[in-house]
Amino acid sequence: MARLRGGAAVAAAMVVAGSALTGCEGLVPPADGGPSGSGVPAGGDGRAVSPLDNPDGTKPGLAAITSSADKARARAVIEKVATKGRGPRTGYERDEFGYAWMDSAPADVPFARNGCDSRNDLLKRDGEDLRFRSGSDCVVMSMTLHDPYTGKDIEWTKSRATKVQIDHVMPLSYDWQMGASRWTKDKREAIANDPLNLVPVDGPTNSAKGDSGPAAWLPPNKLIRCSYSVRFAQVSLKYDLPVTAADKRMMLTQCGG
Repeated sequence: MARLRGGAAVAAAMVVAGSALTGCEGLVPPADGGPSGSGVPAGGDGRAVSPLDNPDGTKPGLAAITSSADKARARAVIEKVATKGRGPRTGYERDEFGYAWMDSAPADVPFARNGCDSRNDLLKRDGEDLRFRSGSDCVVMSMTLHDPYTGKDIEWTKSRATKVQIDHVMPLSYDWQMGASRWTKDKREAIANDPLNLVPVDGPTNSAKGDSGPAAWLPPNKLIRCSYSVRFAQVSLKYDLPVTAADKRMMLTQCGG
């Protein structure tokens, strides 16, 4: 759902669910159809970097967090996140966060105003074997993506653009309901294009996520769920946005809490 960036296009389709999350005791992780925690994803993680070592989101991917020490560091990050109930979705429109994928986000957002739109910035950040449009060092025409959400390698071409979408880790509708409805236009454009909040992933998997928080949706690839939770927390902390109590509990659970 980037530049600042990472760019990209969830463009095909974010289905926005309007219902509010409510905390439930005894939450269990969302169901998945991806690799199990004991399995090995079909693809490698390429150049992926742990979110613990990538606090601004400018480095590629979401490498798995596996060691006990790193999981303790992950829980310490998540513990800092504030909680509150999810507010109404009234008034939310994607355009409230600027058009996708703009290159004119506030200048303090990484990759902003570099002459390349957010989507392509993110494809360049995370993709491998990049091929560009003739005469361009911006527009990606094909690449290989090591998708963290499914653990699979995706051979992507621009002719089938929606096969890879750009996920807003902390969905924009979720942001709106947790306080962004009261923000300035610049701050909303920042979170929408910040590479910290953007990950190129398998298109259908991203569409299935909608505007869910971690209590309702987690990546099918269980190996990456702690990293995903840390990235969700990093966005929350950077933009001073709370999460629901149910989401925070689920995030801690993914990192052994």
